[in-house]
Amino acid sequence: MITLIAAVSENNAIGKDNNLLWHLPDDFKRFKETTTGHHIIMGRKTFESLPKQLPNRTHVIITNKQNYSVEGCKVVHSIEEAIAICPENETNYVIGGGEIYKQAIALADELDITRVHAEFEADVFFPDIDRSEWEMIDEVYHPTDDNHLFDFSFQTYVKK
Repeated sequence: MITLIAAVSENNAIGKDNNLLWHLPDDFKRFKETTTGHHIIMGRKTFESLPKQLPNRTHVIITNKQNYSVEGCKVVHSIEEAIAICPENETNYVIGGGEIYKQAIALADELDITRVHAEFEADVFFPDIDRSEWEMIDEVYHPTDDNHLFDFSFQTYVKK
């Protein structure tokens, strides 16, 4: 099973200058709880934006660079190759960036979206979620509080 997991603004922004646009501790906590113990698929730029390898996850990095390698990670050259090396009987998570999401959305079974209820200037965007192809089956709203500058909702979509 392939699940795209992302924090996405109302205008589908997900990043700028290879950085996140917001700091939402509950989203980070949910991401960690959800992806721990699983394969995580990402583009090279997303991997290089991480402060370090994320513990207890198998990193699958997609890159066009033929000689690219990272100790402890699997490096491939297409989304199809990434999916092929992941366990079929488990949930595997695509974690970004924008180009990888665009390539993977047609191959995904589920979308795990943190919808940030604000608009942002960005240079990386999540693809539009076509409601004729995807059905939202769950949504949990979180208002702004002392630790979260923006309202957000955890949304789960499944392919129709």
